[in-house]
Amino acid sequence: MDSSNANTRNDMKEFWEGHSAEGSLEEMMLDSNASILTKHELPEVMAFLPEVKGKRILELGSGIGRFTGILAKASGHVTAVDFMPSFVEKNREINGHMGNIDFKQADVMALDLPLNSYDIIFSNWLFMYLSSEELLTLAGRLLGWLKDGGFLFFRESCFHQSGDKTRNFNPTRYRNPRDYNAIFQGTGNSVNQNEGVLSDGFELIMCRSIQSYIKLKNNPNQYCWLWQKTRQDVEANHGFKSFQQFLDSRQYSLNSILRYEKVFGEGYVSTGGPETTQEFVELLGLQEDQTVLDVGCGIGGGDFYMADKYNVIVDGIDLSSNMIEVAMDRAQGQNQPKVIFEIGDITKREYSPESFDVIYSRDTLLHISDKPAIFRKFLTWLRPGGKLLISDYCCGELPHSDVFKAYVAQRGYTLYTPAKYGQLLEEAGFVSVKAEDRTWQFKAMLQKELNRMVDPSLDILKDFTEEDVRSLQDGWRSKIERVDAGNQKWGLFYAEKSA
Repeated sequence: MDSSNANTRNDMKEFWEGHSAEGSLEEMMLDSNASILTKHELPEVMAFLPEVKGKRILELGSGIGRFTGILAKASGHVTAVDFMPSFVEKNREINGHMGNIDFKQADVMALDLPLNSYDIIFSNWLFMYLSSEELLTLAGRLLGWLKDGGFLFFRESCFHQSGDKTRNFNPTRYRNPRDYNAIFQGTGNSVNQNEGVLSDGFELIMCRSIQSYIKLKNNPNQYCWLWQKTRQDVEANHGFKSFQQFLDSRQYSLNSILRYEKVFGEGYVSTGGPETTQEFVELLGLQEDQTVLDVGCGIGGGDFYMADKYNVIVDGIDLSSNMIEVAMDRAQGQNQPKVIFEIGDITKREYSPESFDVIYSRDTLLHISDKPAIFRKFLTWLRPGGKLLISDYCCGELPHSDVFKAYVAQRGYTLYTPAKYGQLLEEAGFVSVKAEDRTWQFKAMLQKELNRMVDPSLDILKDFTEEDVRSLQDGWRSKIERVDAGNQKWGLFYAEKSA
């Protein structure tokens, strides 16, 4: 351990020795309202965890056992680790009567545990005390301690707010959420397989803010993450460790997102921007306080529109961390508490059955290969009588041109004809399915957007390089050519769950 990290350890020890005399909840959380926060926070956090029944759990930064007892009651075994002896003893006093908890007092950076020994690793307010170098080292160890397919859940404070004195001391490192994403996405161990050399790594399932802190403390800077240990195939992900990295590095780089927004309209990155959003949302007949899941929410324009106009609650999820970063930045100025954003993989995300009144998705499911599986999930998550509305890229009837096939392969799309798309919805169990070929509207929008791009009086792309502008205009012309050739289509799909 270098001298700076050693000094940090001493600072941490001195700080917590001065804030752990009683081993109370208020001391541990550094908040006089800790009991109220805990009442709301615990069930919210536990709802994000995967199935824990019979599982082996490693809890890092267990403190006095806020979560230890709950985890132990639901699981097969918990190893509870904390840096402070007083907290470990308090945890033992509270939860020691349970026979499936192993209490350890240790510095996490000196922890030595068997490989492949835990199903779930749970950490609460720990990683912000580690340097980036330490955290990267620890991430590799966590990966090794997890069994194949195991999960890592952690929660951290990000974007330290001025005036918030609850955690105002030097050892704490407040990172941007994307910094945590970069560290854990960069973690991997090579694995020899008969079919070649692959890599074990962390795949992001979800990242979102803790809503209880927003509601009770107006603090949007408490984030939680759920990752899964997976076998990563770089070739399958177009040369990247994960499909998320592929999206963030290519089609949805930050620069690409901002260019798309200039074309589609402020807050939008899908065809027609606010114009098609207003038209399509009207078809849903939204009612006040209904819950909407927006799959592929982009930078949030449609979500703010639905919440503002119809007073509904919207959960926006997108796999692109760049998209959600922009959406969360925009949310700061919207003052719209009914909109929640998360980075997440909808194919791996689990919601309770009958959680939503509406599921809405704009030009996103083209990225998902197993559409029947995601449609079945949608049906489960909708309440009886719930509605589904999707716009998506489609294809024309075979044969397709080589140019179109290359385009689809390069983007990693899975496309169907509008009619086949509707058939898949019916086969998944939806009723009142309407599958409309809206290619005529798609082309009209494309031409309108291209005209705005080339209109010198508007100069909507003035902040971008000449190369960026040319790339964007060429991309729109290519779309129009693919539409004219009958290869590319665009569909609008409405369906319901039986009442």
